[in-house]
Amino acid sequence: MQPKPSHGPELAKLVEKRSQKMDDQEWGKAATVLKLSIIIACLWMVVGAAGWEDGYLSTISSEKKGLNVSAFYVLGDSSVDCGDNTLFYPFLHHNLSLLPCDGADQSLVPHFLAQKMGFPFTPPFYGQNGSVDGLLRGLNFGSAQATIMSTTGHEFQSLNQQLRQVLETFQLLQLHLTPQLARSYIESSVIYLSFGKDDYVDLFLHNSSGIMHKFTGPEFARILVDQMAAALKTLHASGARKIICVGILPLGCTPRTVWEWNNSWGKIGGSENNGTVCINEINELVSLYNILLEERIVSLNSDLPGSEMVFCDVYEGIMEIVNNPKQHGTEDLNSGSLLSGYSFILDRVTGSNIGCLSMEMACKDKSTHLWWDLYNPTQAANRLLGESAWSGLSLANICRPTTIHHLVSP
Repeated sequence: MQPKPSHGPELAKLVEKRSQKMDDQEWGKAATVLKLSIIIACLWMVVGAAGWEDGYLSTISSEKKGLNVSAFYVLGDSSVDCGDNTLFYPFLHHNLSLLPCDGADQSLVPHFLAQKMGFPFTPPFYGQNGSVDGLLRGLNFGSAQATIMSTTGHEFQSLNQQLRQVLETFQLLQLHLTPQLARSYIESSVIYLSFGKDDYVDLFLHNSSGIMHKFTGPEFARILVDQMAAALKTLHASGARKIICVGILPLGCTPRTVWEWNNSWGKIGGSENNGTVCINEINELVSLYNILLEERIVSLNSDLPGSEMVFCDVYEGIMEIVNNPKQHGTEDLNSGSLLSGYSFILDRVTGSNIGCLSMEMACKDKSTHLWWDLYNPTQAANRLLGESAWSGLSLANICRPTTIHHLVSP
């Protein structure tokens, strides 16, 4: 079901209350002002918008080296957000580092893709100043801790919450642009979604909401895919056509998961893993979700007119690095460096499950490591994923049915 803005009823009550206080003379003045405002707005839509389209939008297009993309809108979890959209993040980062993005502002896959598209920076939603110009190049709606499923807790933002923010942004664009221009602008914009990690980490594996006792692994995967598919349909109904949907990385290879498995009784199946790099049982859960999600995207592309949805398989990309580390400039994950993750080194020293608290705690040469914190890759790994998603090279064919470059090409 498409989320609706929440301010409508309150606004209606306020207008009704104020209108009751107006006498006939005041109401006449207000009506005159309203008519003048409508006339001015109509004149701008007829005359001004065309000039604005030829001027401002053509300037943006020229910066994109001929690519057919108007804006880049990003939704997701810590795979897209460095904590900028998470209120009180320093106090709520229990699964991540205090420095979640490799200590850099441009270290995640969507950061690298934005640069390729000609957008040097995609500002956080909660950092915007409210101007229309601030919406035109795109926004990052992601939150460092976000789930597909809606939860009762306040530490996680849900897919539906971010989706509602996107739809309200589209409505603002439709109010300020001509209908034809707004439709064209939204259709040529790229929407990027990357969810699911926190659903498996907190809701299923750690069973924070009792979900593990309610659903089997396949049942949980189907529920998540159904909700993702509903969101994709809602975006399509709102005018979006170019959509990138990212799968979940191999959680069974992340430092936190391996540490927990090797230092406690197995979460699933009750078996020991004997210190190997990845936990196959957990990877199989995530892999099923990815398979079902890609199948659903193929179906949606067939069913929805004009749909250009792309599935990006970061699971496959990360596993290629895990299986062939030296080929991709990463240290052997079975060596004495263990999982090479900065936060995992901190865990070994303190015995706690927290990420880096300062850059001094990080390894000196981060470019040779796969993991930055408990669940997220390093800047070097994300750059490789981003380059591969864009061009189809290096980690071949991780985005299907086409590359991101082809998606945004005229």
